[in-house]
Amino acid sequence: MKKLLVKNMVCNRCKTLLEQEFAKAGISIHAIELGEITFKDEGDIDEAAIEKILKSNGFEWVRDTAEMIIENIKIELISTINNDTLAEVDNISKYLSKRLNKEYSVLSKMFSRKEGITIEKYYIHLKIEKAKELIQMDKLNFSEIGYRLNYKSSSHLASQFKSVTGMAMGQYKKLQQWDRKPLDKIM
Repeated sequence: MKKLLVKNMVCNRCKTLLEQEFAKAGISIHAIELGEITFKDEGDIDEAAIEKILKSNGFEWVRDTAEMIIENIKIELISTINNDTLAEVDNISKYLSKRLNKEYSVLSKMFSRKEGITIEKYYIHLKIEKAKELIQMDKLNFSEIGYRLNYKSSSHLASQFKSVTGMAMGQYKKLQQWDRKPLDKIM
């Protein structure tokens, strides 16, 4: 079996799309997880066809080890936000070290060098994009959004929201000109 890491595959729709595309092309998949595809038979893999399918759908085959680690960091963080498991991430450094089995200092330096932003700032941007989504859905008040995103107080969320977006959460809600970024397009 051959595994490959795929950049920008961060949601279940991505998985479904790629499953369909590979099936259409007659390429057998053993398993598909966020950011990772395992093929059944290593000998019959048409790498050019796989590359073409990935690129034509906005994905990228990750071959560099450092890039694989960075992609895994992003997948872990996006998964916590999409799966409502933020409460498990009281300490981002301990969480990532445990999940990726590497010292956080190594992960942090690698991520900052390659992405030009710290892991913490990247995570804040993810949480703010999720806050925008929750504001748009209009089912939770600002305090409930703060609680759902694991903020200690709604004022902490409000200050980070304003810092990232340049406007207060109430202003954003009133504007209804929502400029959300997909989570896989942050940084």
